[in-house]
Amino acid sequence: MSRRHSAEKREVLPDAKYGDRVLTKFMNNLMLDGKKSVAERIVYGALDRVEEKTKRAAVEVFHEALENIKPSVEVRSRRVGGATYQVPVEVRVERREALAIRWLIKASRTRNENTMEERLASELMDAVNSRGSAVKKREDTHKMAEANKAFSHYRW
Repeated sequence: MSRRHSAEKREVLPDAKYGDRVLTKFMNNLMLDGKKSVAERIVYGALDRVEEKTKRAAVEVFHEALENIKPSVEVRSRRVGGATYQVPVEVRVERREALAIRWLIKASRTRNENTMEERLASELMDAVNSRGSAVKKREDTHKMAEANKAFSHYRW
């Protein structure tokens, strides 16, 4: 990491089908070995499945699922006088989105449906209904922050 100045954020282009920047970020995170067309096929297939099941706009469902996964507080390690404390801190908006995307992809990959498309669609459906691994991850993060509220005065 540079000490002089922070790296400037690169702006991603909106995706082809829905014109949504967050969806592009999601696809870029899902992509393995630079195979963007494969990632697109997985995401669009999953969104089509979700749209069939819910009878709602796919992007709307996707954003609602992300909202249910986004954490508002997390714990950061802080060393004070030889002891390490887990200090609860507010999560910045960009990081909130990045964590939600990362958790959703990880939760989808660990499911046991046959194709990634099915796994992603199922995890999205679970996230909209406030259940599933990704939402559980958010709940655990919030519980950890709540449990360590006593150390919040170490916030920097």
